[in-house]
Amino acid sequence: MISVIMGGLYNICMGLLEGRRRKKKKKRNVAEAIEALKAMNVRTEATGADYREQSLTIHGLICAKCAREFEPKDRHLLTVHHKDGNHRNNPKDGSNWENLCVDCHEDEHSRGLLGDYLSGDKG
Repeated sequence: MISVIMGGLYNICMGLLEGRRRKKKKKRNVAEAIEALKAMNVRTEATGADYREQSLTIHGLICAKCAREFEPKDRHLLTVHHKDGNHRNNPKDGSNWENLCVDCHEDEHSRGLLGDYLSGDKG
């Protein structure tokens, strides 16, 4: 008897889930998709998404952590780290940015993971 009830509940739940899955998204043609991508690009440019160049100009071609200096030809080895962790917080004065070399940037982001692992935090 319980298996029949559970089976019925399972079927009802699966039916509800299937109903959710069947909702079809509006299909876009190629021209609409291109326009949507262009609009997204305009919005990111307007919000200062080119903060990397701004940060390199403000802070120079030097890693804020290890103080390694970079030549213009090696500028691709510098990344912009957001001090508060919010990549959308891009003040014009660069106060939330620091230029880090790829090694120091990786180290910065892995510190929390290592600390969580060593302390037994699973969060």
